[in-house]
Amino acid sequence: MFGLKERRRARLRERPFPEEWVELLDRCVPLYRRLPPEDRAELHGHVQVFLAEKRFEGGDGFAITDEVRLSIAAQACLLLLHRETNYFPVLSSIIVYPAEFVARLRDEDENGVVWEEDEERAGESWSLGSLVLSWRDILEDREHADEDLNIVLHEFAHQLDAERGEMNGQPPIADSELRDEWSSAMLDAYESLADQVDAGRKTALDPYGAEHPSEFFAVATETFFQAPRRLQAVYPRAYRVLARYYKQDPLAWLEGGAPEGRKRRGN
Repeated sequence: MFGLKERRRARLRERPFPEEWVELLDRCVPLYRRLPPEDRAELHGHVQVFLAEKRFEGGDGFAITDEVRLSIAAQACLLLLHRETNYFPVLSSIIVYPAEFVARLRDEDENGVVWEEDEERAGESWSLGSLVLSWRDILEDREHADEDLNIVLHEFAHQLDAERGEMNGQPPIADSELRDEWSSAMLDAYESLADQVDAGRKTALDPYGAEHPSEFFAVATETFFQAPRRLQAVYPRAYRVLARYYKQDPLAWLEGGAPEGRKRRGN
């Protein structure tokens, strides 16, 4: 069965990529414009597989268009370049809302008291097959492409993290040397960010990354691709392990000393 799946995926990757899709990605996905030609070609193949295997659904009556599907697929598949991949195997559907959506939170304290509250969110990644995104936030990230937030990269990093079940900030890594270095470099950076947040100091990365190691991995992934100079300058060891894990060097994509801005997450 696995051999049949791989042959089908190979055929999908070899399909001609429609020229109108190339034009759409060039217009709508700023990170696509940074990629060298050979990476764009590889990305085209991954996008064909992703679109064939994942289901898109609109929330609150939102219409799923080629722009929606391709914008999300291309950014998700950017995380897969140059690596063996099973295309986010625990994910089956992407639900897109026109704007922020309401998530019902439920928790229990140490006294057994259960409480619930509603919270607006721009994205949410579940380990049971679905991922939810706000289209308005995707468009906002597109308009501020020189800044460091990217909700699509963030939520799909969570999918990588969840491939073996628990989201703990360390996705499956076969290389034992990289796995050991990852644990040290990412934990040090996470604790540094948490200390800065606790002290009320301005942070180089989105302070949301101090919530949990899984959120730090997702936030660091955003900054790695969106604002690589900042991540490399502030947390060089984290940059190095992410470069080895993703087998990419976004610093090499930057031309002409383009500035990197800053913005903060709404929640």
